[in-house]
Amino acid sequence: MVLGAIVLLVVGSLTIKYLKNDSGRIPEELLNNNSIESVSKKHTVAKGENLWVLAENYYGDGFKWTEIATENKLENASIIEEGQELIIPNLETTELTEVDNVITSATYEVVEGDSLWDIAVRAYGDGYKWTEIAKENSLSHPSLIHVGNVLILPR
Repeated sequence: MVLGAIVLLVVGSLTIKYLKNDSGRIPEELLNNNSIESVSKKHTVAKGENLWVLAENYYGDGFKWTEIATENKLENASIIEEGQELIIPNLETTELTEVDNVITSATYEVVEGDSLWDIAVRAYGDGYKWTEIAKENSLSHPSLIHVGNVLILPR
C-alpha cells in the first residue's frame, strides 16, 4: 500500500508539473528516465527491521527478501543494521513475465522431472506456493512426488 502511495505521488507531481508547463513540452525528468518505475527506491533500516519485514512492506510477500538481498549484494542477508540504506528493487521489471506450459486446471498429473516448486511456478507464477499444493494434497514428504500422481491445485 505504501508503494502504491509513492507511485501516486510521483505520477501526480509529474502530471502537475507537465500541466504547468506552458509550452506543452514534456518535462526533462520524463525524457531522461525510461519510466517512472526506473526511479530507485531507497529505504533506511529502522530498529527491529529485517529483510523479511521489508519485503512484506514493499511487496506484500516476505519470501521476496532475496530480491532485496541480491540488489544490495549483501554477503550475510541476516545482518542488516539500523540506519543502513538499502535499495528496494522494482519487481515489475524483474519478475518472470512468461512461463512455459502454464497450468490453469484445478488438478495436475505429475510428469518426469516435475517438482512442487516447478508446478507452483507454472500454476501460480510463484514457486513459494508449493506449500499450498503440499498441504492441499496432505503430502508428508513434499520432495517425493511420483510420475502419474494427480495433484489438486487449490485455486
